[in-house]
Amino acid sequence: MINGVIMDMDGLLIDSEPFWRIAEIAAFQKLDCSLTDQMLGETMGMRNDEVVKYWINHFDVVNPNFGQLEIDILTSVQEQVEHNGQLLPGVIDTLEFFKSQQIPIALASSSPRQIIQSVVNTLDIKKYFKVMCSAEFEEFGKPHPAVFLSASNYLRIAPEECIVFEDSVNGVIAAKAAKMKCIAIPAPKDFTDQRYAIADNRFKSLCDFIALENKN
Repeated sequence: MINGVIMDMDGLLIDSEPFWRIAEIAAFQKLDCSLTDQMLGETMGMRNDEVVKYWINHFDVVNPNFGQLEIDILTSVQEQVEHNGQLLPGVIDTLEFFKSQQIPIALASSSPRQIIQSVVNTLDIKKYFKVMCSAEFEEFGKPHPAVFLSASNYLRIAPEECIVFEDSVNGVIAAKAAKMKCIAIPAPKDFTDQRYAIADNRFKSLCDFIALENKN
């Protein structure tokens, strides 16, 4: 029985993963550290502060200014969201579907609250979410399940009665660690990645998910 829905944000509701990659690559270029799209796949779905620490340790940067790196990345992402943010296919239909079923929806993202607010306001989707949770307030980010457990707690719905929609491997791991059902919507280049096999189902887009639901 599914009584609650928890939606990831980046890469699921908005095509913002490229924004994060652009921002992270630019921030680390200032330190003469070269990040590639392939490398950034390792940290996809993680919190900004954890991403910064991960690559600082990887490149063994001496005396890094963690705070400024985080600010530079967040500022860049927010600007890109507000100027270029677009809903991904099937988002509104999916949100409307669960709304029509009177199933409450939570948003649970690794992004800081300021980015979450920019996204839901820019895309005009705030009205669909009963609660919005950011992993910035958790001790650990994804793949730890904390942000999903907080979302289910705020919804007052048991984790076992929640279903999570995720695009990243780290997010899928977090959802399953929370003992929740999980539907994976990977990026096209990652669709055949076998790490998504732990998800309960996998679709190429939310359009495919909603098309299947409409048939049932």
